[in-house]
Amino acid sequence: MADYQTFDHDVLVIGAGGAGLRAAIEAAGAGVSVGLVCKSLLGKAHTVMAEGGMAAAIGNVDDRDNWKVHFTDTLRGGQYVNNWRMAELHAKEAPDRVKELEAWGALFDRTKDGRILQRNFGGHRYPRLAHVGDRTGLEMIRTLQDHGIHQGIDVHMEVTVTTLLKRGDRVCGALAYDRQQGQFRLFRAKAIVLATGGVGRAYQITSNSWEYSGDGQALAYEAGAALMDMEFIQFHPTGMVWPPSVRGILVTEGVRGEGGVLLNNRGERFMFGDIPDNYKAQTADNPEEGWRYTQGDKNARRPPELLTRDHVARCIVREVREGRGSPHGGVFLDIQWIKEKLPNAAEHIRKKLPSMYHQFKQLADIDITKQPMEIGPTTHYIMGGIRVDGDSQMSNVPGLYAAGESAAGLHGANRLGGNSLSDLLVFGKRAGEYAARFAKDNPAVAPDAGEVNERITEALAPLERKNGESPYRIQQDLQTMMQDLVGIVRQEDEMVRAAEGLAKLKERATRVSAAGNRQYNPGWHTAIDLKNLLTVSEAVILSAIARKESRGGHFRDDYPEKKPEFGGHNHLINRAADGSMKLVAQPIPPMPDELKRIVEEMK
Repeated sequence: MADYQTFDHDVLVIGAGGAGLRAAIEAAGAGVSVGLVCKSLLGKAHTVMAEGGMAAAIGNVDDRDNWKVHFTDTLRGGQYVNNWRMAELHAKEAPDRVKELEAWGALFDRTKDGRILQRNFGGHRYPRLAHVGDRTGLEMIRTLQDHGIHQGIDVHMEVTVTTLLKRGDRVCGALAYDRQQGQFRLFRAKAIVLATGGVGRAYQITSNSWEYSGDGQALAYEAGAALMDMEFIQFHPTGMVWPPSVRGILVTEGVRGEGGVLLNNRGERFMFGDIPDNYKAQTADNPEEGWRYTQGDKNARRPPELLTRDHVARCIVREVREGRGSPHGGVFLDIQWIKEKLPNAAEHIRKKLPSMYHQFKQLADIDITKQPMEIGPTTHYIMGGIRVDGDSQMSNVPGLYAAGESAAGLHGANRLGGNSLSDLLVFGKRAGEYAARFAKDNPAVAPDAGEVNERITEALAPLERKNGESPYRIQQDLQTMMQDLVGIVRQEDEMVRAAEGLAKLKERATRVSAAGNRQYNPGWHTAIDLKNLLTVSEAVILSAIARKESRGGHFRDDYPEKKPEFGGHNHLINRAADGSMKLVAQPIPPMPDELKRIVEEMK
């Protein structure tokens, strides 16, 4: 018999970022017992890296904005393969969630008359992002934590979940271990909410921290839940490229929202030469008009730097490949030029972008009020994830819910900046609400003790092997392969090579070993994370090969155009009976006539 501690909760929330905290608060408010598991320390969530703001059609800066415009902007950005029900709910409910956060103590930047200030962002028709300088995600986490500690939530810090447990079709618990001592924990629960974030650590260059190893997606897949849209990965156009130790760290889109421009090594604003037809009517055709837009002029058109992230990222890659890049393989992002327009530009930049000012000053010895930044694309976000019901956020496994980046549907083929933070609030609340209902309506079911012991034995296997493969080496080889072969620009032959390479990596992973014992053993942690990284990477490769077109965050050199036949379905990944991955095309349900009319009107 394996030795483990047992904890009982009505609802178990795995992940303590914005979505997880909001789900836990909502479930606790419904009167059920809630456990909150976080892989690292409470407060050290990737939500804090979302700096620019949260999108909500409050209309404080431009009263032409409303939920219908936000809804259509989200669909247009997602190339119309979004879950339209989620896009509708998000656009309608985001304003209330932002105001609720304010009521709980969030301190937003203000308009002159004291209302929540909103800024411009890529893909949004009007200034829509409620923000706190460039520290909006940090303020969200602070507020949710301060509110959540009074709700009676049991928090389990530095705990990693290795397996979801089921009885019949229903989820009934989770097996985890304490990262410090290596002791196993069994969580028995009536309902589980997965809010574990993304898959960025599958790539070599990423803005994501070490926790982002696709845990939620892989756990759900192993439990029988379907994954969806895994080919759609967003490469944020602006990450640091120098020095090497900080390569990939995010440079917020808020820099461009405040007037930052992209330049090649010739000093040219190269984005003016590449504006898609469907954005030409909204986009500035000269620098002066773009500057007026960033300052909130309703009559000005937006600068081309604020086109959707997938488009800007590809334009940057083109400049670098054609020899017009910066010295360290990126391009220049220049905000200091606004001193030509503002007499107090340096003070304005430090006030609006305090984190960026300190980040570049401390990490790259660059004063962004006087010098341009060197930036390049970085793996940032996955639009795909666990397939969920648009209203309840439940997967196809009864009792298993997902919210935030670990869930798919809202963003379609490409996420608009700022939609992620409001996504966390809207669907974190819904996941917690419906998980609590499920827990009230269904009795507890005990996990099978034999399966628990079997799963513990599997988790300990790397410690038992001697002279096996290094988990660090396999992870590094995976990251390099995904970066080189399944990155921003994709081709069939390269992705087929990646699929072949992944099969070899999976075989090597069966021989992985970690020296030492269970206490404070990062090699063992890496070996456990590796299984999840391999699972989500396989799903990305399989889906990307099947989508023979370019759409949103998925761009193929060999199929550079969108194809209508791929616009009517999503790709689902299911676990077959023999354990292999199976891909199926799932038709997108028809949109109600009233929503169709809104889309047509907004065009």
